[in-house]
Amino acid sequence: MDENVNAAPESGNAAGSGQADMKKNVLGFVGKFEAWLDEYMVVKAPFQIPMGGKEFLAMIAPYLIIIGVVLFVLSLPALLGLGALTGGLGMMTGHAGWGFAFLVSTVTGVITVGLEAWAVPGLFKRTRAAWRLVFYATLVSFAGSVLSMNLVGAIIGGVIGWYILFQVKELYKN
Repeated sequence: MDENVNAAPESGNAAGSGQADMKKNVLGFVGKFEAWLDEYMVVKAPFQIPMGGKEFLAMIAPYLIIIGVVLFVLSLPALLGLGALTGGLGMMTGHAGWGFAFLVSTVTGVITVGLEAWAVPGLFKRTRAAWRLVFYATLVSFAGSVLSMNLVGAIIGGVIGWYILFQVKELYKN
């Protein structure tokens, strides 16, 4: 009889450890990317937003997100109705790229709006956790734009969004 049958698995081979390692790698990459953005959007930025401007942006941010969430929810019937119809027709007529871009944009839009809506209470309190949720939302939005082959929009939106987000970061505490 094999002696290793009842042996406990090693910690590296435990069920789920691959997922834990992947999560650790992703969070490590996001942390490094955040540090890199902090360096280039704050420390080496050619222009700093004045403190009054930062205060104003931090004050109106939750309200802008609430307006964005409401507008997104109001657009859902059109997005899921007419958009779903034309997305399917586009794929059936050989324009599968348009259907894929529509699907990616819809999924990343829902995730982005969800993260931002989740951050609203913390944005009013100016917590670092809420700031981080908005940062994650920008990452999801950027990834969605890249996957949809909207590279110019991804770069322009990413640079502007991250510049503003990192300029006001110091106002969000734990």
